[in-house]
Amino acid sequence: METIANQSKLEQLSLSDKRKELVFLARTAEQAERYDDMCKYMKDLVVSSRQPTEDLTVDERNLLSVAYKNVIGARRASWRTLNAETQDEENVPLIEKYKEQVERELTVICNDVLQLLQKNLVNNDKIKDIIDKGEGEEVIKSVDGEAQVFYLKMAGDYYRYLAETVQQKEHENSAADYYKQAFELSQKVLEPTHPIRLGLALNFSVCYYEILKEKKKACQLAKDAFDEAISKLDKLGEEDYKDSTLIMQLLRDNLTLWTSSDGENEGNEGDGGD
Repeated sequence: METIANQSKLEQLSLSDKRKELVFLARTAEQAERYDDMCKYMKDLVVSSRQPTEDLTVDERNLLSVAYKNVIGARRASWRTLNAETQDEENVPLIEKYKEQVERELTVICNDVLQLLQKNLVNNDKIKDIIDKGEGEEVIKSVDGEAQVFYLKMAGDYYRYLAETVQQKEHENSAADYYKQAFELSQKVLEPTHPIRLGLALNFSVCYYEILKEKKKACQLAKDAFDEAISKLDKLGEEDYKDSTLIMQLLRDNLTLWTSSDGENEGNEGDGGD
């Protein structure tokens, strides 16, 4: 029995060392702007270098988000450029073919992130327990709850990126579903001024406006999130002040844009403190 216990301790130590090494490599890759490598390191960390019941630290989940955000961001920017180029009637077939290549790359990345989240990070049992315990309107702060809001929001984001390009109803529905789950949970575990809750409201409202084409709901969600945050500014901690006020400004900018005559333009997005 003692030998088995010692072996278990060694395995835990080995996992801990590997985890530290992968975090270091991910940070180094970020500094070198090698975001594909950063994704590989963070995926390895999530899948193989932590205990099954152990969650990511705030720093680790932010590294995961930053890695994939940069990789997908480049493809989204490319797709938008190529989409605008299709107005060149003479070269439409060539541009469409090139755009399809970018769409395939984007789809692979999104599916990779979503599989990672759904298999390893989103925990439906934890979410159910937190929701069942939360009664009334009072916010009950929860480390597990904050993490689950983060992962649900991230899943909503990547389904929305799919819906932007590979336009399928199932992607739209999945984006809306994950955002809705995240939003309901955020109301129970995060203050209205928390950057993750604000970033979620920002991106969920963008999803309503641009993907689901429910513009009234988009404006109402953005307005409610902004007004709630304003009313609770006294609860805004110094460490979150910069992130939260920036996202509040983006919410207000989107409301102004969406309610103006040229409101067809795309709204701003936020990372929710990533």
